[in-house]
Amino acid sequence: MLSERVRVSEEIETRVKEILQRVKSFGDRAIVDDIKRFHGVDLEKVGIKVSQEEIDGSVSFVSSEIKDAIRRAIDRIWRFHEKQKAPSWIMEEENGNISGQRVIPLEKVGIYVPGGRAPYPSSLLMAAIPAKIAGVERIIVCTPPSSDGRVNTVILFAARELGIREIYRVGGATAIASMALGTETIPKVDKIVGPGNVYVTVAKKLLVGEVGIDSLAGPSEICVLADETANPSWVAADLISQAEHDPLSSAILITDSNNLAERVHSIIYHLAQDLPRNEIIRESLQNYGAIVIVNDLEDGVRLVNFIAPEHLEIQTRNPFSVLPKIKNAGTVFLGDYSSEVIGDYVGGPNHILPTSGTARFFSTLGVKDFIKVVNFLALSEEGFKELSDITITFAEAEELHGHALSVRVRRETLFKEVKPKWMGH
Repeated sequence: MLSERVRVSEEIETRVKEILQRVKSFGDRAIVDDIKRFHGVDLEKVGIKVSQEEIDGSVSFVSSEIKDAIRRAIDRIWRFHEKQKAPSWIMEEENGNISGQRVIPLEKVGIYVPGGRAPYPSSLLMAAIPAKIAGVERIIVCTPPSSDGRVNTVILFAARELGIREIYRVGGATAIASMALGTETIPKVDKIVGPGNVYVTVAKKLLVGEVGIDSLAGPSEICVLADETANPSWVAADLISQAEHDPLSSAILITDSNNLAERVHSIIYHLAQDLPRNEIIRESLQNYGAIVIVNDLEDGVRLVNFIAPEHLEIQTRNPFSVLPKIKNAGTVFLGDYSSEVIGDYVGGPNHILPTSGTARFFSTLGVKDFIKVVNFLALSEEGFKELSDITITFAEAEELHGHALSVRVRRETLFKEVKPKWMGH
């Protein structure tokens, strides 16, 4: 059921390839044409890049309530991610050898902020804050414009609070191609992060190698692992919260309680009926929602680890006893009060998570995604002497005599060794 959500048609892949080729061949011209075609906006009039005046002007259009919410979210997300900073380190041996790692931030990062069904300033915060903490010098943001050519003022305000000045009104695969390949206006970046629709995901997939990416995001998903102590209304509301994202979103309750399963099933559509996105919720639940009754929580844990959900809520009598058994999940929310929705905005942990079962091998976005590690080694004369014999043994075992030569010429100088005949004079 879940695998059907992420199948990409050949038609979509072909269209994305065409977009990438146009951007590669025509640069800004392709951007202008695509935004006119897909969004009805003339970028020749309003400009590809958002002006600093527009960014600063967002202050006047955002309510004090939203400003306060963004600032509080920044504070909590920043404090959580600051714990992730990894230091450079150095190791010195008694023989004088020195080795270590340098942790170096990426120079230029592109952030994609979705804007299709709704604007997502929270996604900007989740991507930009760990990049800032990592020390990325230049952050480029692409987000689609509205029909009047403007970028959502809340997104602009969030960017302003983080000191981001390079914002471009470009969306979809065109935005990904522009940041990956570079145009006259948009710089080529080292890595692109941020979720998006299927066109964004396919573009990122096709451009791997040209640019680094975070992961291949699919439709949103939640699993709730619950026992008889869980509140049915709370569980149902949490399932609805993810179902409203997209008709392809998945919301699954896994429980060992028949009573809880029946009560959630009986109220979930009633709770959703007056919500603005009721039709999306209904379609999502009918196609990709499920209530699974298991024999016990151990079976539930096994099913969770098999699904590897993006979001996992554990609403059981003792959620912390379940946590060590969870191997595959993007983020885990423990206890009745830990609504996944709070994690979407102000909980602290990142909400850019692996989807579609990729939590088996991908991790949540974090500071680590914006750094690279460079190892270094400096051998002393004594250290070289100690390691040279072993190195020659390995090299000759792999029949790489040029490797052995690199060591032997040094040994000849140090030890006045006799050269093998194949080395010549």
